[in-house]
Amino acid sequence: MNTVVRTLLAGGLGLTLVGCSVLGEKSDAAPPSGQADVPVRVPAGTDTAPFDQAREMRVPAGWSAGVWARVPNARLLAWTPDGRLLVSRPKIGDVVELTPGAGDAVPRQRTLVGGLNQPHGLAFQGNTLYVAESDQVNSFRYEAGALSQRKVVIDGLPDEKSPELGGAYAHALKSVAIGPDGTIYVSVGSTGNVSAADRDASPERATILKAPPGGGTPTVFARGVRNGTGLAIAPDGAVWTAVNNRDNIADPADGKVKRGYVNTHPLEPLAKLTQGRDLGWPYCNPNLDRGWDRDYQMNRNGTELDCSKLPPIEQGLGAHSAPLGLSFARLPGSYGEGALAGVHGSWNRNPPQAPEVSFFAWRAGALGSQQTLLGGFQDADGRRWGRPVMAVQGPDQALYVSDDLAGAIYRVTGPQEIATSSK
Repeated sequence: MNTVVRTLLAGGLGLTLVGCSVLGEKSDAAPPSGQADVPVRVPAGTDTAPFDQAREMRVPAGWSAGVWARVPNARLLAWTPDGRLLVSRPKIGDVVELTPGAGDAVPRQRTLVGGLNQPHGLAFQGNTLYVAESDQVNSFRYEAGALSQRKVVIDGLPDEKSPELGGAYAHALKSVAIGPDGTIYVSVGSTGNVSAADRDASPERATILKAPPGGGTPTVFARGVRNGTGLAIAPDGAVWTAVNNRDNIADPADGKVKRGYVNTHPLEPLAKLTQGRDLGWPYCNPNLDRGWDRDYQMNRNGTELDCSKLPPIEQGLGAHSAPLGLSFARLPGSYGEGALAGVHGSWNRNPPQAPEVSFFAWRAGALGSQQTLLGGFQDADGRRWGRPVMAVQGPDQALYVSDDLAGAIYRVTGPQEIATSSK
């Protein structure tokens, strides 16, 4: 079957990624140099709210963006080996399959698997699909749009149904990533904003757990990770996480909770994980220098955890950014390899932290600072029409972005498109 594949030209863009995000205060009022607000293309039949009125997305100059599919409650994404996009929907309990059509046609949409318990994280290793439910991780054999050989590879994960928690679980959604050797990594969020008991639970909460290839009893890989929803394997095989960090921390200088301090603290870590790493929660809070401050409420005298012994955070996002999906991609032109983080935006910050898709350049095993790739989802008065969750690069090199507020998948392309044929 012939299809039209539009590719981002790797050369000739001549663009430098701009729109650097400043930790803390951000403005979404006007496009910086090198970016432009462009109309979001809306195919016929996809023009229900919020696309019942014209919308603009902020993209690198010369790029374009459009609604590719409408998928209510769209969360994390993964491409199948045969070029179909999978979308998890925890609220619905299913995974949706989107099969691209020719040209700008809306993709064919169907439920790949349903009846799941808050499915969130998706990851492939060859033809094996891993799906993280709130209480377990499953593997499936994937072939030509069909799943078989379902197996529970990690079970007993805590969620709101865990009897000891009595329904009190704020971060039940799990993410999953598969290491080069087949090791299974799964994020286990904290029960709430602050809970020292999470560090002593079995299995531990506020952690990244790991299990051997093929599954088994998980063990702690990294702890003190409040809610490491962003979980991905870097080009060199290292495990990285983007973390939703604490709310309403007190200024360690005087122990008071102040709006100005809360607006800019703590940093949302983007961290490279190694066996046994501790990201400090709830005893140590990353500061804007990517070092650590003792938490005034939980660790005022440093007796619970010596924050000075924790290594600095590799990178970070502004306070209350709420990074969700994390992926690695090779963008065209001067961009090169880098990490893409879906920034959901704050829920309780004043003024609100704006949603965006952030880019972090990958250079020699390290990530550069946060830069805005896609924005414009929030008006100057803080009202939003969209909240990106995850961005992944497709087989056609375009970017595909999920948005659970708009209920959409966007397709974002470079300034030129080349039609090619494939079967």
